[in-house]
Amino acid sequence: MKHNGAASLKRSVAMAACALLCAAALAGLAGCGAAAKGATAASNIMAAPPSGADYVQPAEVTVPYPAYDGIDTSGVDGGWVFASAWSDARLKFQVTCGDMTYNYDLPNDGTPTAFPVNMGDGYYQFRVMMNTEGNNYVELNSTGASVALWSEFAPFLVPNQFCNYIPTSACVEKARELTADSTNEGEAVQAICMYVAQNTSYDKAKAEELKNSSGYIPFPDDTLATHTGICFDYASLSAAMLRSMGFPTKVVTGYVGDEQLYHAWIMVYADGDWHTAQFSVNPNEWSRCDVTFASTGSTQYTGSGSGYTDKYTY
Repeated sequence: MKHNGAASLKRSVAMAACALLCAAALAGLAGCGAAAKGATAASNIMAAPPSGADYVQPAEVTVPYPAYDGIDTSGVDGGWVFASAWSDARLKFQVTCGDMTYNYDLPNDGTPTAFPVNMGDGYYQFRVMMNTEGNNYVELNSTGASVALWSEFAPFLVPNQFCNYIPTSACVEKARELTADSTNEGEAVQAICMYVAQNTSYDKAKAEELKNSSGYIPFPDDTLATHTGICFDYASLSAAMLRSMGFPTKVVTGYVGDEQLYHAWIMVYADGDWHTAQFSVNPNEWSRCDVTFASTGSTQYTGSGSGYTDKYTY
C-alpha cells in the first residue's frame, strides 16, 4: 500500500522553516535582537512576586522505556508510544486519531523513539512508513490501540522525540538545581523560564543553515551546553526542564503575529501565578510562555499571549 508523503514532508519543511522565519521575527519585532545572550529586560518588570501552591521537587523523574521492538503501544494510556524499524530508506511514523494526523521522522537504524499520544482519548492508528521514491511511502508496519489517558496531562509530563531527556540529562540536573529553593510553583516556573531566557541566545547562523532542510529535531542538552538555539530549541529545553520537575508542558509550533510567522513556544500548567512584561502564568490553566521572544526583551506578543495560532502540539 502506497502513501503519499506530501503532508508529512510539508510538516517537516514547515518546522524547518521555523528557523528562518523566527530569525526574521527576531529582527523585525519591536524590542527583539537587543541583547546578545538573553536580555536583562526580561527580569526588570515584575507585577508581584510569583506565588502559588507549595512546591516540592519530584523524587524521581518519570521516563518511559520501550517494552518491545516495532510499534510498542504498552504505554499509550500514559501518553506515549514507541516505534523502531530498520531500513536503508527514509522512514516516517504516522499517528492518527479521528481526523487528526501527525507525521514524524523515524530513525532507520532500529533506535526506539518515543512519540506523544497527544490527541486525547480515542482509537489511534500507528503506522511505520518507508520512502520508496519522491514523496511516495509504503507501509511497513501498523497497529491500532484504544486510548484512555491517565489524565489530560499525561503526554506532557514525559519525554518524546521533540522533548528528549533521561533522569541523568544535564538539563534535568540543571532544572533540579534551579528549583531547589523554590517555595511555590510560581517560583519554580519562573526559575526555569528566566534561566533559559537569560542564558540562551538566538542562533541566526543555525537558522540560516536549516532554512532549506527538513526534519530538524532539537536536543535540550545541546542547547543547554551551547547556550544558543532556534525557537524550537528554546521550547524543547524549557519543556524538558519543566516536565522533569513535575510541570505539564506542551511544545507547540504554529504561527505568530500579523505576518503569521512560523514559530515554537511552550504551554505550561502550574498551580502558580507569575506575571512580567514577557510572561503571564495563571494558576491551574495552560499558560503560553514564549521563551525565545522573552530572551530578547520583546513584549509585543509574549506577555499577553495573544497573536498566536497553535498548529502542532508535542
